Amino acid sequence: MHDPLADLLSALDLTDTHARTSEDIFTGRSQWMPQGRLFGGQVLGQSLVAAQRTIGDDRPVHSMHGYFLRPGQLDKPITFSVDRIHDGRSFSTRRTQAYQDGLPILSMIASFQTVDVGLEHQIDMPTDIPQPEDLPTAADVLDGVDHPVAKVWAHERPFDMRHVPSSVYLSVDGPHVAHQAVWVKTIGPMPDDPTLHRAAMAYVSDYTILEPIFRRHGVPWATPGLKAASLDHAMWFHRFGRIDEWVLYLQESPTATGGRGLSLGRLYSRDGRLLASVAQEGTVRVGPPPAR
Repeated sequence: MHDPLADLLSALDLTDTHARTSEDIFTGRSQWMPQGRLFGGQVLGQSLVAAQRTIGDDRPVHSMHGYFLRPGQLDKPITFSVDRIHDGRSFSTRRTQAYQDGLPILSMIASFQTVDVGLEHQIDMPTDIPQPEDLPTAADVLDGVDHPVAKVWAHERPFDMRHVPSSVYLSVDGPHVAHQAVWVKTIGPMPDDPTLHRAAMAYVSDYTILEPIFRRHGVPWATPGLKAASLDHAMWFHRFGRIDEWVLYLQESPTATGGRGLSLGRLYSRDGRLLASVAQEGTVRVGPPPAR
């Protein structure tokens, strides 16, 4: 039986292919996806793992900025080239390029910092959010829908994702507003390795970040002709948190124009610690339904 979490961990378990002073090479496998192209969050997570492999565990990632350059192919492995751009007293910088067939599909630069202390503040987590146990799962919403994407989203994702106030898989219920929240966690326990938790958080951050744009315009995923793709993705890691425990992902879209939309996100631990912030711009196009 297919184990989605084991598949995720396998994808994040990169092979060290080659290392030299200025560049390190890793390879990773591609996960099958029903839409026919690689999931961007997978390549983000793998790129982060590759970069962290070239730095000691005492310097965790604090920011990453990636550009999606080409659609990835499901039937081919990915090569990750890591350039050791800078190693200072407190900060290290790495550039990761992900390739298939010699062509870059993602370019990411990430910064890592030794653990330090300083001023502390955060925007507090809202207190009026329903708890995940009181919300339907994707399987509850999509069970009985005879479509391959619906079946995968219902049963074969490595994450349990529960929308507030409701999902936008099949319809957009309630007010058409440009914000939502999603409770997320892996479907089972993760190893204790902090790098894997951060990489999995980067992975899951790409699933629903464009949905506030859909919700604002009353466009569910099931809309005929809908095409959405990530263009770039930035993420800042503030505090460590486990992704195999419930994390609240708050999302909002300040603007959409020119076939593109911008979304912002904040990820909180269940006890209210702000773990990470996200920004992504993506293409969102709603075309005519296919000809019969």
